[in-house]
Amino acid sequence: MAARVQISQPGLSVQPDRAVAVHRTLPEEVAVAMVFDGSSAAVMMATPADVQDLALGFALSEGIVTAPDQLDGFELAEHPNGLEARFWLREDRADALAERRRFMAGPVGCGLCGIDSLDAAARDLPSVGDGPRFTRAEVARATDMLRDQQPLHDQTRATHAAGFLLPGAGIVLVREDVGRHNALDKLIGALARQGIDPATGAVVMTSRLSVELVQKCAIAGISTLIAVSAPTAHALRLAQGAGMTLAAFARGGAFDLYSHPHRVTEKVSDVA
Repeated sequence: MAARVQISQPGLSVQPDRAVAVHRTLPEEVAVAMVFDGSSAAVMMATPADVQDLALGFALSEGIVTAPDQLDGFELAEHPNGLEARFWLREDRADALAERRRFMAGPVGCGLCGIDSLDAAARDLPSVGDGPRFTRAEVARATDMLRDQQPLHDQTRATHAAGFLLPGAGIVLVREDVGRHNALDKLIGALARQGIDPATGAVVMTSRLSVELVQKCAIAGISTLIAVSAPTAHALRLAQGAGMTLAAFARGGAFDLYSHPHRVTEKVSDVA
């Protein structure tokens, strides 16, 4: 089952001196229900591509499971009003599902809507490991490398992307979605399905650095987060507390380094 991820739409381009007919490619956005053991945990608006990656990444980044082998099965069901990503959990994860249903960090488009307490928004994060080192040049080029691997954005100019950067290898995996946190969940899920340890690389985002991105990366064990735009103040505080390196405004060969700068070195020989 493969839902279309974009449509061609006629429109009118209004310019200062004229109006001309145009056709634009627009990304699809559908409701995706995350269903575990027959019970819906969250519904979000997402691009209907790589939905299994999205669902697995969501389960991992929300603590419903800690490894893919804690899932017994997956099914994608299509309905007139959206999609259901159905997982069946190993029996010993039932308590984790019940607990996490109360404290979801990313159930809808804004990333934190739908949680039912202030404590849930400020949940404690694990400390990330030491992680890999990157040269300044790698960080400075990261968003340009990501930009070269965004086919849906090339067609629509309306989607975010999350990429996985490995030292000395560049960006080796990319996922796209209309939502920045959805793109990150898809990436985390894709890494898990391909057996790639998230702690071995950095995440590169096309968006601002918001709270839910830091939360999801910390839970996944990712120690460096790079983005084209700014961090929020609270996201920076969370990253500092979790030991995570934040590099922001990474574009045009430059970047700002905000926290735990030891993972970004001047040259290759400095990399541990």
